[in-house]
Amino acid sequence: MTTSHGGMEIDMEETRHVRKRDIYKRIITFSEGVLLLAAEVLLFARMWYTEYADNTQAIQIPFWNKGNWAVIGMYAIIIYLFTKLYGGYKVGFLRVMDVLFSQILSLVCANIVGYVELCIIARNYLPALNMIELTFLEIIVIFIWVFVCRMMYRKFYPPRHLLLVYGYKTPTEFIDKINARKDKYIIADRIHVSEGEKALKEKILQYDGVILCETKAYIRNELVKYCFEHSIRSYVVPKLSDIIILGAEPIHLFDTPLLLSRNQGLTGEDMIFKRLMDIIVSLIMIIIFSPFMILIALAIKLYDRGPVFYKQDRLTLNGRVFKIMKFRSMRMDSEEHGAQLARKHDDRITPVGRVIRATHLDELPQLFNILKGDMSVVGPRPERPEIAAQYRETFPEFDYRLKMKAGLTGYAQVYGKYNTTPRDKVKLDLTYYEQYSLWLDLKLILLTFKILFQKENTEGIDANQTTAIREDKTKKTGIKHPHDEAEDAFYSVEEKK
Repeated sequence: MTTSHGGMEIDMEETRHVRKRDIYKRIITFSEGVLLLAAEVLLFARMWYTEYADNTQAIQIPFWNKGNWAVIGMYAIIIYLFTKLYGGYKVGFLRVMDVLFSQILSLVCANIVGYVELCIIARNYLPALNMIELTFLEIIVIFIWVFVCRMMYRKFYPPRHLLLVYGYKTPTEFIDKINARKDKYIIADRIHVSEGEKALKEKILQYDGVILCETKAYIRNELVKYCFEHSIRSYVVPKLSDIIILGAEPIHLFDTPLLLSRNQGLTGEDMIFKRLMDIIVSLIMIIIFSPFMILIALAIKLYDRGPVFYKQDRLTLNGRVFKIMKFRSMRMDSEEHGAQLARKHDDRITPVGRVIRATHLDELPQLFNILKGDMSVVGPRPERPEIAAQYRETFPEFDYRLKMKAGLTGYAQVYGKYNTTPRDKVKLDLTYYEQYSLWLDLKLILLTFKILFQKENTEGIDANQTTAIREDKTKKTGIKHPHDEAEDAFYSVEEKK
């Protein structure tokens, strides 16, 4: 069965099939998560009943049935929350190794909390051997679950074939990012907006979804509404203004909806709670990591007899300059030719530096910057003034990041990489700024543990780059994209309608 819309025929049967497929996908994904959670909880219940429930030496006050169920239920909640936080149920969304890593990290965190819970219940320190044995059994179950689920996902849900609609220039870097996940997405075709609205809509109907990238607002909005009308997936690369609107508050003073963007940063209440959290977290982490800091300081000193700490000017709230502290990971003459970011396979990094950079331990002295008040635990990474000035030349909005105090970790650190472009860094940091909450801070702190051992988050920039800037060749050379004039003409006609 087909229906006509604006001169185009739409296969309604195919549309219904796609909708059903997506519904079944959600049901299957949900069922897979429930199955794994049930297996983990049953293993914990087996350990509880065989080792603790009737063991008066371990648990002095025996539990009745409801008490046993409460202990098991609490464990189920703990492991579910950690797995949900670290994305352990996102089998089709994340790579196989990412799902596996997320699951194991979630399990270890949940079992540590579970062990503490058991010790509190017993009012005594319990032997950890039973919990360690449980962890190994659950890891085996996780391995089986991840690979079976992934095989099912590949069989029933092959990669989506997408149409890329682009405007100002061919988004080569974005295409490379999409191509890195060919297990999930395939850019089957691309079309420039200058082809016209009718051609764009005809093309969209031929694919599983559409990606809208580097297009002007008018045509993007039209295509988003068209995809919504026909239940077609649309992926939009947001502009900075979109991210600001995402954080807007809906108000209903009249019968016309309004979106209010206050654009004034954190409230007084938020600033007080955030500062209290910074003091508490930094003090606890200084105490916990002090043995590691002593060992790192000794290793750096013994290697080349140079200074242990490296101090550098960085930018924080409202552009204020402060001295950031880090463990020195490079040679003492590393910047005799001027400021530059670390590159891949950078020969300036010392052997000690490679280890502490890979594990992010070189950042530990910044806990003292947080305690002092120059930085926050969570916020945009502080940039060097001279490099920020270079970014500002081609991207003035880079200063939007200075609306919040610099942070040890943050939204861009968790969801980006060391070599993420300045434009994308601002988008990520602005997302944090617009959606700030104390819970988001706690979530980002916990997610930071996940990225500590991911290589791409410490990977340097390409060797031919001085900074992370990848300049727009149109701006640099004055040469326009071959479709640019046609695109401008297209918009001038459309905007007169």
